[in-house]
Parts: sequence; structure tokens; C-alpha cells
Amino acid sequence: GGDNQFTISLEPEDAPPINCSAWYAFRVTPSSAVTNSQKIMVRLSYETCGHRYWPKTSFDGISWNYLPERDVKITEVDGVRQADITLKLDGRPIFVAGQEIIVPASYRSWIEGVAASEQVETFLLGKSAEGRDIPAVTIKALGTSPKRQVVLIGRQHPPEVTGALALLPFVETLLANTSLAQQYRAEFETIVVPMLNPDGVVRGHWRHNSGSTDLNRDWGPFKQPETQLMDGLLSQIENDPDRQLSFFVDFHSTQRDIFYTIPDEFPTKPALAIKNWLGLLQERMPDYEVKRSSSSNLAQANSKNYVYKRYGVPTVTYEMGDETDRKLISEIAEEAATAMMETLLASPVE
Repeated sequence: GGDNQFTISLEPEDAPPINCSAWYAFRVTPSSAVTNSQKIMVRLSYETCGHRYWPKTSFDGISWNYLPERDVKITEVDGVRQADITLKLDGRPIFVAGQEIIVPASYRSWIEGVAASEQVETFLLGKSAEGRDIPAVTIKALGTSPKRQVVLIGRQHPPEVTGALALLPFVETLLANTSLAQQYRAEFETIVVPMLNPDGVVRGHWRHNSGSTDLNRDWGPFKQPETQLMDGLLSQIENDPDRQLSFFVDFHSTQRDIFYTIPDEFPTKPALAIKNWLGLLQERMPDYEVKRSSSSNLAQANSKNYVYKRYGVPTVTYEMGDETDRKLISEIAEEAATAMMETLLASPVE
């Protein structure tokens, strides 16, 4: 539609999609003739599901800003939400994305930063189906071999960036120079796999890895190399008499902040850890409502259900809202990590 109008068609990598995570990202590079303000209009045309993520822009891929409401027009075509966005160009290339872009290089940089601590060791969990690295770290006090193990994973679903924005400060809080964190690192080893699905992240998939599979429906079947690696990691812990899995958290995003858990009446080792953890989190954040959803139906082959059924430990799917304030995401993560450390340290060694 003219020199200043563009249409981008969006459709998921699977049909029908399991979940409407209508992800998009693109870069606009103005011609050299554009030096002053010029406007272009980009129509995001969705084949199914419809517009979900509010457009965000960045000039450097690091700092992101929401497009103002006046520059985003939402319409419906045959019941599917479409979006027309207006971009003001100033001569600089600009990124536009449904969520901040956090790619394998971003994780490598973050891991290099935390690995400066002598209490962090990096390792390669393995390779994705397409041969990409799946990096991981372990955290424990120098010279210790804690029996109790905590496993944190993230990014099974590529667009779920707010889960990543929670995982990173959560882990950093475990590394803090506080007496609580020092005691925790002496008594617990934490294993972190921040990006389990690098192929999906790089390809911009809504939900899948490169094997046309939602990884968080492949726990138990373990047909995909990425979930097989997690099965191997957890089995290694179980088969080592000097190690014992104590807690498992999987970071995700959805439309709102919520913690998906197993019910309190289900026995766990340690007992009632989820109830105590989220109760402490609520105490630490009295002005924030900690929302929890428990289900006794463990049929779905997701990480939370599988790890609980197989190992009997407290398991949580930690979900942050798509558009939750980014500073609040960090604050919740810091308080949640602190509450987890307090809860686990108060639990007896089995």
C-alpha cells in the first residue's frame, strides 16, 4: 500500500497452535535519504490467534520502549485481532518486536557475567536438534558438595521473555553477598538451564522447538533431544547417592502473573515447601497479590507434572504476565528467590 505502508503476515509454526503466542520481530532500516522525521505504517496481519504482544522498539537491542497507544491501532477481521502500527523514523535502524529480544548471545553474555563468581561453574548441558549449545551453570559455595539440589529452567517457549526477565534476577539473588545466600549456597547446589529451546528462540517460533514439538508437552515421552537432556540431568541427580533433588522451577510467561503448582495435599519432600514459599513471598510483598493455581490433574506431560510424579519434589511453573512492569518482574524475582532460600533452609534434610 504505497512507499510508506507495509504488511507483515503472521502465522504459527504449527496448525492449529497449542497456544496463541503470536510472536513477531523485525527491523526497519531507513534509506540514507531519511534524516528527519518520516512515518511508516506497518500492518501486522494475523492468520490465526490475533495480536497479543504490545509492540516494543529499540535502537540498540538492549533498551526497549513500548510504542505509545496513539501509534497502535487494533482492529478485528473475522474475529481475529489485527494491529496497525505507526513508526516515526529518524534515520536510525529500529527494531520492533512483540517482546524484548533475548537470544543465545544474550544468555552467553549473562553467563559470562555471573561466571565471574568463583561460586559459579558453567557447563554445556548438550546440543539442540540443530546443533546449538544449551548452556547451563551450577551455583554452590566454593569447596562444597551440597547434597540438596535445586533445578531452574527457562525458555522452553520462545516468546515467553518475561519468564527470562524473571529467571535472570532470580538467579542473581541466589548469588548475592548476603548471609542468607551464603548459607543457601553452602547447603544447596543450584543448577540453571536458562534457555532449553535455542532453536525455537533463533527461529522465532511461537511455541515449538525445531522438531515441531512443544517441549513442555514432551516431559515423559522425551522424544526431543532438548527434553532428553533434562531427563538425563535429573536422572543423574537421582542416581547419585550424594545428591537429592529438592526443588524444581520452570519459568514461563502468560497473560498474567501466576504460579502453577501441585496441591498442598500432595506429599512432597520437603513437605509443604510451595505453600511456605509463596506464603513468605506474599509476606515480603504485601502490596502485590501472589496468585496461585493448583491442579490435581497431572495428566499433561509438562515439566511441573512430570518432575513431581517422577521425583516427588515441590515443582512450580513460574509465570510472569506478558506486559507486567519490567521493574516489578525483577522485584518479584528477587523476593521470590529470597523466600525460596528461606523456605528451603528451614526445611529438614531428608
